[in-house]
Amino acid sequence: MEHRLVSGIEKALGWDGPGAVGAAFARGRLEDPDLLARLMTSYRLLDTVKRRHLSHPQLRCYAKGDELHPSSYLSTVVNRRRQAVRQADMAALGRILSDGGTMVLDSVDTFDPTLEVACRALGWWTGELVSVNAYLAVGDTDGFHLHWDDHDVIAVQLSGEKSWEVRGPSRSAPMYRDAERNLTPSDQVLWTGTMTAGDVMHIPRGYWHTATRIGSGSDGHSLHMTFGITRRTGVTWINFLSDMARADEDFRSDLEGPESRTRNASLGAKLAALAHTYGPENYLAELRANTPPARHMPYVPALGRLQQVVTVTEFEPAITRLDSDRVEVIAAGKRLIFQGRAEPGLRTLLSGHPVHLMGSGPDLRAVAECLIKEGLCAPLNDESSSGYTGLVPPVTSSKVPLTSA
Repeated sequence: MEHRLVSGIEKALGWDGPGAVGAAFARGRLEDPDLLARLMTSYRLLDTVKRRHLSHPQLRCYAKGDELHPSSYLSTVVNRRRQAVRQADMAALGRILSDGGTMVLDSVDTFDPTLEVACRALGWWTGELVSVNAYLAVGDTDGFHLHWDDHDVIAVQLSGEKSWEVRGPSRSAPMYRDAERNLTPSDQVLWTGTMTAGDVMHIPRGYWHTATRIGSGSDGHSLHMTFGITRRTGVTWINFLSDMARADEDFRSDLEGPESRTRNASLGAKLAALAHTYGPENYLAELRANTPPARHMPYVPALGRLQQVVTVTEFEPAITRLDSDRVEVIAAGKRLIFQGRAEPGLRTLLSGHPVHLMGSGPDLRAVAECLIKEGLCAPLNDESSSGYTGLVPPVTSSKVPLTSA
């Protein structure tokens, strides 16, 4: 999937592909200024908050470096059916921001089609799940205390400015759930400075950092987003092996009891065989092949003819030519076999690019409807397609041959 954000990040950070993610601190500048407002603006973020039922901790607010109690910006309202729902008190939120506060909205990609597509593109690029949080700060505002994240971060400054300090790690490859706590910041300061609109920064997992607007003046603001990339580790591989072991009765059996001594003696060898069969590379392939897609738009034929379609899998589908007559597609927990002549159409429909079906033949439409039924693709309407417009090039199906040459 070609996406302006992915290509912009690579160019800004001097990367040739995703191999540098998690390797070292990096900083650069996006050369595409129009991309910033296309991703998110301050008022669009506030409008997103206004139109959603939100709860803590997905929506959080801070003042003077401390987190505010949710009751100061969230209210419970009762609708006409007497259902109580939580939503933001927009007037209170405005006062918090105007008084020098910070608002944080986690997982904005679940609400916004543009950021949903951006995270999918980053997920295809890195081979890992990606989500994005938004941070809006106004005035002379304290930031978060010096901390580290258990995932890699790509921070993009969308508007305004914010001062940062980034330090090296004090524990190699720390985890959220770890063998020991990681509470002492590193003394190694890698960079201090101010991020302005268009700046982009990569902070690997475990690197200490803090951001603030103290000293920036009371009439300015900062809007930045952090794309969180959660990498798989040896521990997550072991967890996977634990789940696979449940298929064997010996692993499910009690460690004490009748015949336990004989059974227990074989567990080590069985675990080694399991680890050999499902090594780290096989585990990653299994993970990416079987991760289900997030919620997406259903296709209801009675509502209108299918006009546009796009791939919605979290990771790029694997398309393999088995022989002259068969093509295999593996993605989203599905293994599908198609006739060999469908390969060109499959590669287009599963490219991650919006495909316009107007003028296409019945064969391509049939393949598209099959992929929608299996959950690999989804129809696009005007609202959902807006997340692609100007960011991901579309494809016109009339230029796509369904039959191989």
